[in-house]
Amino acid sequence: MFANLRRMMKMHRIFIAQDLKRMMEYKIDFLTGAFSFLLGQAINIIFLAIIFSQIPTLIGWTFEEIVFIYGFSLLPKALDHLFCDNLWRVGYFIVDKGDFDKYLTRPINPLFSVIVELFQVDALGELIVGLLLIGSTIGQVSIHWSVLNVILFLIVLPFATLIYTGVKTITAAIAFWTKRSGHITHMFYMVNDFAKYPTNIYNSFIKTVITYIIPFAFTAFYPASYFLTGENPWFNIGGTVVISVVLFTVAVFVWNKGVSAYESAGS
Repeated sequence: MFANLRRMMKMHRIFIAQDLKRMMEYKIDFLTGAFSFLLGQAINIIFLAIIFSQIPTLIGWTFEEIVFIYGFSLLPKALDHLFCDNLWRVGYFIVDKGDFDKYLTRPINPLFSVIVELFQVDALGELIVGLLLIGSTIGQVSIHWSVLNVILFLIVLPFATLIYTGVKTITAAIAFWTKRSGHITHMFYMVNDFAKYPTNIYNSFIKTVITYIIPFAFTAFYPASYFLTGENPWFNIGGTVVISVVLFTVAVFVWNKGVSAYESAGS
C-alpha cells in the first residue's frame, strides 16, 4: 500500500513539473488566458456596480454581500480547475482517440490517474481573484470570523469543490458510451454562472435546478449565505457536505460503469 502511495505521489510531482514546463513554454497563451479571465471578472463586477448605483439592495442583498458571494463562488471552481481539469480532455478526445488505454495499464485507479495527470497552474489566478474579492468585503459585511466559522470555511471549500468534480466526472464518463461528451460538460458548466448570485433572485424553476438537479448553488450561494447571515447552518453547510458526497459517489459509480463499457478502438 505504501509503495503504491509513494508511486502516486512521485507521479503527481512529475505531472506538476511537466505542467509548469508547458506553462513556461506557452507564456503568451498563459498571459492571454489570464488577461481574458481578469477582464471578464472585472466586467462582471463593474456590471454589478452599475446595477447597485441605481438600487440600494437586490432583494435584501447589498453590493458588498453580492461581491462576497461572487468571490466565494470562484474558490471551489478554481480548486477543481487546479486539480481536476484533465476530465475535460477525457470528454473531448482521450476516449475518442483510444488514448484511455494508458490509464488502464497503470497500477493505480484510472480516475485518480486522470485527475493527477494535469495540474492547471493558471487556476491560481482564479483562486487569487476570489480571495481578493472576499478580502475587499472585510469590514463591509457582517461576518463574524470566529474560530468555528474559519474552521467551517476551510471544511466546506473542499466539499463545494467536490460538486464541480462530481458533475465533471459524470459528464466526462458519458464519453465511454458516446466517444465524446465535452459539449455536455460545457453545457452543464454554464449553469454554474447562476450560483454566483442569490438564489432568491431567480424563479422557482431555476432555483430548483441549481439547488437539487445540478447543485451548483451549494458551491457558492448557500455556504456563502451562512457566513453572511449565520442562518440555516444545517442546510447551508451540512447540505453542501451531504450533496457533494452523494453526487461524487454517484459520479464514481457512473465512471466505473463507463470504464467497464470502454472500447479501445479510436477513430
